[in-house]
Amino acid sequence: MKVPTRPLSLMRHVYQDIMPVVHRELDYWQERAAEIPNEELRNQALASIDDKAFHCEGGSIMALAALQHKDTAIRFIVAYQTISDYLDNLCDRSTSLDPFDFAALHESMKDAITIDAKPQNYYRFRNDQDDGGYLVELMQTCQHALLVVVNYKMIVPYINTLCNHYCELQIHKHVNIEERENRLKKWFTDNKTMLPTMEWYEFSACAGSTLGIFSLVSYALRDDFKSIHAAQIYNGYFPYIQGLHILLDYFIDQEEDKEENDLNFCFYYENENELCSRLIYFLKQADNHTKELPNMKFHQLINRGLLGIYLSEQKVHHQADLKLVAKKLLKEGGGYSQFFYWNGKAYRWIKKKKQKHFKK
Repeated sequence: MKVPTRPLSLMRHVYQDIMPVVHRELDYWQERAAEIPNEELRNQALASIDDKAFHCEGGSIMALAALQHKDTAIRFIVAYQTISDYLDNLCDRSTSLDPFDFAALHESMKDAITIDAKPQNYYRFRNDQDDGGYLVELMQTCQHALLVVVNYKMIVPYINTLCNHYCELQIHKHVNIEERENRLKKWFTDNKTMLPTMEWYEFSACAGSTLGIFSLVSYALRDDFKSIHAAQIYNGYFPYIQGLHILLDYFIDQEEDKEENDLNFCFYYENENELCSRLIYFLKQADNHTKELPNMKFHQLINRGLLGIYLSEQKVHHQADLKLVAKKLLKEGGGYSQFFYWNGKAYRWIKKKKQKHFKK
């Protein structure tokens, strides 16, 4: 097996080798979520899988870089992304606005990438506590997957940094509305010297992706992985590929975030033209930062795939201003983005048909 570098080859491997394993893993976690004794935790765990399974599907494409170890990579990616989506629901949709609560919950993500970390009571600052061992099992599944990563020590500093960025973001962005912007700005100021020129909300977007962690873990499973690859992958994914990922995610969620009064980093651009030009800039920089990566063309396909997957979402076509920006972005992305765009639309259509069939 080789890392795919062409769109057709990539999608063939995704459908044949990746999706069946992803759905097998998700089916297990859905069954476990349904067993959670506490009603609030159970509802949020099930909702996170029902509504955000595509995060696991998309993230698991990175497992193709692990070659023959892809199943181990998928096991880690699905468990880690499930923690992320579950905690996002707990922070977003619960009554808590306590930063200590959010920090305690996200200790599970830090423990998940630390193979000798012991389980803690991650719910210690909230009333809802009894999850039947769900979060600890997710965390330990990640640890067990990392135990077979032969080059684990080489990636530890990099995955720790990416994880810390992610967890800090989740704490700051979920606090009281009056506090969150100032917290995020101060956090950006504290990190500004290590970043290329960007705005505070763009740094926040760069911190909000798990793709760099998934890429590092997948490559570190390989026998031909070298220490130089760890730095290359980290610098390749952070900040620009991760930033492109999350800005696109926020781009398509603008309407519902306005309704829910949720933080959306795309709201801070002066107008649609500035938003479009910055997204194009992030795309170009994401491509530039693949040049030092192993399997450069694979990572460029990831960039084009991000455009296609997000811009093919139905919610884009319900908003005229988003539709216009999407058209410009797809044009900038070229033929490969168009390929992933139509593939994304077809995949969602087939998935919807299957769901309707099973409901009958």
